Amino acid sequence: MTLTAPEPLIHAPDGPHVIGIDPSLTATGIASTRGWCEVIGHPKRAKDPGITQLPHADRLAAMRTVLDNVLTAVKHPDLAVIELPAVSRSRGGAHERGWLWWQLYNQLHKAQIPIGLLSPNQRALYATGKGNAGKGAVVDAVARRFPAWTTDGNDNAADAVVLMAAGRDWLGHPITDLPKTHRAALDKAVWPALDLTGAPS
Repeated sequence: MTLTAPEPLIHAPDGPHVIGIDPSLTATGIASTRGWCEVIGHPKRAKDPGITQLPHADRLAAMRTVLDNVLTAVKHPDLAVIELPAVSRSRGGAHERGWLWWQLYNQLHKAQIPIGLLSPNQRALYATGKGNAGKGAVVDAVARRFPAWTTDGNDNAADAVVLMAAGRDWLGHPITDLPKTHRAALDKAVWPALDLTGAPS
């Protein structure tokens, strides 16, 4: 069976401005309905011990820099959609990643930006129709369905595009049509309470 790719869309310049955010200390993916995506984080260098190996004062300063840079890029959208932490996955730096996630959520909440939350499985489901899809499958799905957002194969950027697109879809302004199997992820996500004008209630 041959799959036909959807018509490429340039971007979504009109309608609700949604930002998708895939938080990470080293590579936070950010995507906007205005047609761009980028990756922000603490740079990895050959001789750099890594953010979690820095002395605590330096570590806090580095984490604050990542947070500030992400918030500067996000600005003030109509909706921010953040990926929930994958608490079941054991990796290093969980303590620091938790700080970044909650600080990001707190700052967006203080700015009265409505926040949607998708788990990693819900993000994969929206992108591919399968909640257990791997990162490569998500990258491929984004390249096919959302070609205007250039991710250069970066899975963090691709995840952010999916989160952004899910938010637009939930608001009733989908960027492209997706099958019901994909859109089932919207029913399982956590969404803010909005009034009819789109302002947080």
